[in-house]
Amino acid sequence: MSPRSTYLELSEDTGSAHKFYEVVVTGTQVAITYGRIGEQGQTKVSAFASAEKAEAAAAKKIAEKVRKGYAPAVRGVRQRRTVTHRQIVSIRSTARQAPVLWRFASGAAAFGIFVDEERCWVGNQNGDVYTVGHDGTVTGHFLLPDGVKCIVADDFWIYAGADDGNVYDLSGKIPRVAYEIAEDVDIYWLDIHDGVLGVSDRAGRITTIDHEDEFQWARKGEGDSAWMVRCDGDAVYHGHSRGVARYDAADGTPVWQTSLGGQVLFGWQERDVVYAGTHDNKVYRLNKRNGVVGAVYDCDGAVFSCASAPDGRFVFAGDNHSSIYCFDRGGERLWKLGTGCGSAFSMQFLDDRLYIVTTNGTLACIDASEEAIRAAQEGSVPEPVDVKAAAGLAVVQPSVVLESVPASALPDGDGIVVECVREGDRLRVHVVSPGYEPLWNVQFPKGVREAGARYLVQGVRSSERGGFYRAYGEIKRLL
Repeated sequence: MSPRSTYLELSEDTGSAHKFYEVVVTGTQVAITYGRIGEQGQTKVSAFASAEKAEAAAAKKIAEKVRKGYAPAVRGVRQRRTVTHRQIVSIRSTARQAPVLWRFASGAAAFGIFVDEERCWVGNQNGDVYTVGHDGTVTGHFLLPDGVKCIVADDFWIYAGADDGNVYDLSGKIPRVAYEIAEDVDIYWLDIHDGVLGVSDRAGRITTIDHEDEFQWARKGEGDSAWMVRCDGDAVYHGHSRGVARYDAADGTPVWQTSLGGQVLFGWQERDVVYAGTHDNKVYRLNKRNGVVGAVYDCDGAVFSCASAPDGRFVFAGDNHSSIYCFDRGGERLWKLGTGCGSAFSMQFLDDRLYIVTTNGTLACIDASEEAIRAAQEGSVPEPVDVKAAAGLAVVQPSVVLESVPASALPDGDGIVVECVREGDRLRVHVVSPGYEPLWNVQFPKGVREAGARYLVQGVRSSERGGFYRAYGEIKRLL
């Protein structure tokens, strides 16, 4: 029997929806492909007991989409929309040069950076994600299908948000899709806390998604162009064109809204405060409890990024003139220096070093110790080391194939048994071996739930719950 295809699109000229939905019926099989217009999309195939039941299921899906505003279309007529990036207006700094220890050119403008005790992560608009040691050695290279917006961490987990609407888990050897954001969402920024992902977008919305990739709640802020989202155990902090708002983490109840003098372009948080860098040349420190502005840090250009030392001892900012600043807690400017490699889109401070990633895609490590800064102010800086990736460095791309291992190959006591079960229209992974705590919120790869074979499974729980935990086992698909 020849396939029968129905192709639908939903595209709003004044909105953000720009997606397609295709249903192909072939005998007793129904293949549904969906995604953003102009992209390959994702395909799910279902089998039915008869051709009649397959036709009925297809008709039901099509009717649901038509009710939501989808209409018949011809593939290829509408083109893929460009993804929004922060406007780059970067001017060379006139300040003295900062003491850059090393710098690595990633190859394209970069927004994403994360730094921990072991390494630095940087992601650029080409989809490249590199890991670089604190000594400047490039140790890894991932290649995602689309540009990287940001890189965030949640305990041991590392995630990269990409322009294809997916959030990739980079914690293992191979990137895997951990969250699938709605196809019509133009992601601006991400943050994550205890498995709950916060997403801010172009339209000024804030959305949260739990560790099993299920929608929790969404709110539309008072402004648009929401570049800031920060999450903690109690709340989600959302910065947009009109200011910063706090929402209850559990259900999205608005708690406070603070208007600021300019559009928020970046956000940072410490335990009791959040920082908002704005296009009116300022960084604002807001009290998490009530949204009151406690201090203002004045720069000489639009603030692309900000960060702080632990507990706000120092506050750092990067402007669109390729300058970086350091302030004391109360707002007094301590120094201003030039990066020499573009304006800092993101930054992070760790152990007297300030790590920045810039508009030209450079990851730079700056010596922010008092001695180095004093010398730089007097015109004496080290010659920066230009880091290169080794020619033979392997490029690792995302995969939906999970490494398999026979249960018989596992040492006694090392294996656990989990079940993949259907609850309504959801697939769940249940650990049936004794000793597992559901509150650990272990995030099983989506491929485990959907493929259902014998796989290697790795879970991690935080040090607060007892250290590093590995579980190797057999997946049993019970559908």
